[in-house]
Amino acid sequence: MSSNTVSSEAETADGGSSGGRRPVSLSDEDALDAFVADADAALVEFYTDGCGICASMEPVIGNVARGAETDLAVGMVNPRDDPPLVERFDVRSVPLFVLFVDGEPVARRAEGFIPGDDLTAWVDEHAN
Repeated sequence: MSSNTVSSEAETADGGSSGGRRPVSLSDEDALDAFVADADAALVEFYTDGCGICASMEPVIGNVARGAETDLAVGMVNPRDDPPLVERFDVRSVPLFVLFVDGEPVARRAEGFIPGDDLTAWVDEHAN
């Protein structure tokens, strides 16, 4: 496996206008830790391949990333092949959303599909 832990989308993650931001694909625990350490606030979706609800959340989380009025970083990680990551965040179902502020998890939500407005309101409520 390549030592490059963040996908090429990372270059647009903090790019100029909010219209260019997309969720960053994170490959493992080290990539996740580096990602949240570099952001004041970060929303990370834990997902698995083949999860229908996770797939339906992709455009929603993309819209949250593009529409964030703050410097919210948005990432996605598949913990399936990383048991320590599953254990560390107590991943029992996906999608699981974890909000990090200053590198620390401050809120989590695992309720299946979450509409974009609800997800944005939840982020705003817990990030401030």
